[in-house]
Amino acid sequence: MAFDLSAHLRSGLPAPAPAPFKGFPPFYFVGGNNAPESLPVPDLIAAATRALEKEGSNLAIYNLMTGPQGYRPLREWIAGRLKRWTQIECTADDMIVTTGSLQALDLVHQVLLEPGDVVAIEGGTYGGTMTRLKGVQAEYVGVAMDDDGIVPEDLEKVLATIKAQGKRCKYVYTIPTVQNPTGTVMSLERRHAILDIARRHDLMIFEDDCYADLTWSGTRPPAIRSLDTEGRVIYCGTFSKSIAPALRVGYLVADWSFIAQALPLKTDAGSGALEQVTLAEFCAAQFEDHVAKLVGLLKTKCDVIQEALHENFGTAAEFRAPDGGIFIWVTLPEQVDSSQLAVAAAKEGIAINPGREWVADPETGKHSFRLCFGQPSVETIREGVAKLADVCRREFGVPVRSGNVQRS
Repeated sequence: MAFDLSAHLRSGLPAPAPAPFKGFPPFYFVGGNNAPESLPVPDLIAAATRALEKEGSNLAIYNLMTGPQGYRPLREWIAGRLKRWTQIECTADDMIVTTGSLQALDLVHQVLLEPGDVVAIEGGTYGGTMTRLKGVQAEYVGVAMDDDGIVPEDLEKVLATIKAQGKRCKYVYTIPTVQNPTGTVMSLERRHAILDIARRHDLMIFEDDCYADLTWSGTRPPAIRSLDTEGRVIYCGTFSKSIAPALRVGYLVADWSFIAQALPLKTDAGSGALEQVTLAEFCAAQFEDHVAKLVGLLKTKCDVIQEALHENFGTAAEFRAPDGGIFIWVTLPEQVDSSQLAVAAAKEGIAINPGREWVADPETGKHSFRLCFGQPSVETIREGVAKLADVCRREFGVPVRSGNVQRS
């Protein structure tokens, strides 16, 4: 008789993994990956070699003898780069290196949230944040967005409703620079407006800047944290999009009062040391040149996926050209259910993110989906979008084909 594990599991576990990993499907438009050929592998090898020659013996000591906040030379480089790129004034002591931005999210939630607390989030946002908020039994409420990000007037209404319900909103979560999933960049005026609302309501702001290195223009507005004179903004960054997701290196920037509370909760004995020392060596000499090349490659792919959507979906597909990043948010007519489309597409080797997973109110994402264009090649993007349109036409009658013209 086989042992019955199910009788010993705790309640409330997520659904089990369906099967061991068998590889990506041919047309993989999900996840936050970049293309393997975009990685500066020879330069990373050289940086890792230099780093090991310099710090190799210190691998014998937890945290490389530079403390639980992370490898100090990397933190010092991050502080300098943030001043140049985001106008944030900080030092190496104002941050924690984390195991990717997901650990940063977890630390913020552990420090700030109790069951029943409420977080105001963008109406469309990173699905991993919503999953983690549910995991700590916090509630979230979506705020209306436009091409400039969170709509201040709607944020005021949401906060008033939360207060009227006798609940407490702990913070506003926003991805203001290259928003996920929309790819928009919040204006400086809007950043000031959101910060002013946070001040008046005595809220904190969690600024997720994980995609902000990848703007097509090579410029960006100042970070909200740089505008904050009171210490109510917590800032999160990562190397996952600018260099490589598998490095698993992110960071939090905040006043010491927050850092001091977060450090005891980082119970992993330190994020990966080899990754940190390699990044410190690589970034000091080559980060800017690498990012410029990566942005050029991603902009080309972004143009191609927009062309493919126009060519294969015609006016049936509504989308806004992203201002940077690796994602595009697409909305189809009302008869298309993107969750059903994702299931049908998967049978044809096409993976997409249905819209319900990326919005605070699932019904508002029913007809939308997110495509990641970072990993697939230009040829794969063209072929995959064409196949997706064929699946959508077969399942929903959208888009309608008339000769060589695709119409909604």
